[in-house]
Amino acid sequence: MPTIISVAEVIPPFEVNQNQASEFARELFADSFKDIERLLRAFQNGQIEKRHFVKNLDWFKEDHTFEEKNSAYIEAACTLGKEAVEKCLNNSDFLTTNIPYQEIDMIFYISTTGIATPSIEARIMNLLPFNSHTKRVPIWGLGCAGGAVGMSRAYEYCLAFPKAKVLVLSVELCSLTFQRNDLSKSNLIGTSLFADGAACALVCGDESNIADFRKKATSPSIIATQSTLMPNSLDVMGWDIRSTGLFVVFSRDIPKIIEDWLKPNVSEFLAEHQINLEKIDYFIAHPGGKKVIDAYVKSLEIPASMTDVSLEVLKQFGNMSSTTIFYVLKRYLEMDIPQDAIGLGTALGPGFSSELLLFRWV
Repeated sequence: MPTIISVAEVIPPFEVNQNQASEFARELFADSFKDIERLLRAFQNGQIEKRHFVKNLDWFKEDHTFEEKNSAYIEAACTLGKEAVEKCLNNSDFLTTNIPYQEIDMIFYISTTGIATPSIEARIMNLLPFNSHTKRVPIWGLGCAGGAVGMSRAYEYCLAFPKAKVLVLSVELCSLTFQRNDLSKSNLIGTSLFADGAACALVCGDESNIADFRKKATSPSIIATQSTLMPNSLDVMGWDIRSTGLFVVFSRDIPKIIEDWLKPNVSEFLAEHQINLEKIDYFIAHPGGKKVIDAYVKSLEIPASMTDVSLEVLKQFGNMSSTTIFYVLKRYLEMDIPQDAIGLGTALGPGFSSELLLFRWV
């Protein structure tokens, strides 16, 4: 059972509270929507208190070309990603000793908010002393599900190579996709919700001598994963790619889709492993938004308290796409969770798709 030993997060430099973001949106959208005040309630109803961006708010008041935004993405992703890797491998909260960069066998890099070839992890490998033979797999286009997918693929790699130490690095700079002249409701909702962030997780195989460097008494092992694609749902969530960049696509039906679709998906997954939903001790949910969290609770019929950690991450950081689930997971790693406790990880993304992970603390 490959185990997650360390998780680190990096918070971008510019903090924007939700009142500031709401006023920014009022200035931008007031002439486009007659019911602007009603629509702006989304900024407060979403229960986000603040978010963090790689640029200050004034930067978004000006037009920027796709090239300018993508160049900003590459620069910031390298800076934040490098710091996330350093913090993950030198994390005294989770490690008794630093993990040498040369011992990393594989890096999965996850993002959906910018484009780079050579990819970001290759650029970071030129900044840190990794082994030149470290394998790299950049994964693009999975949106909010990407972080969970990255952990699933790391789990499979560690099953195949049980001595391996694998990094899953996620950098999402959602703010840099902002389209100032997109006067759609999808863009308004995105403006109320999305944020920037970076995180890195260390996943280790069974024969990687975890006892030599693990600090916590227990850590979450991944015991199973499931990927699911909903047929004929390409228009639910994603990007519309145009000459000026990435335009957000959001269906208003996402909460209803979750309510109807998630529980059968989860029940099938758990049944394969002889576990009932009632046996789940911890729910490591990607907080796509307050309505998404509410839909989790309604669909799975779980106590609302099981989503408290996800809701708190949403309040403090907003939706950082694939990165957000690592912020949630880190808070569970910080707890003293008893051995054999069971956790369910879930994230939803474009496709429309879900990624599920089953955890056991060992």
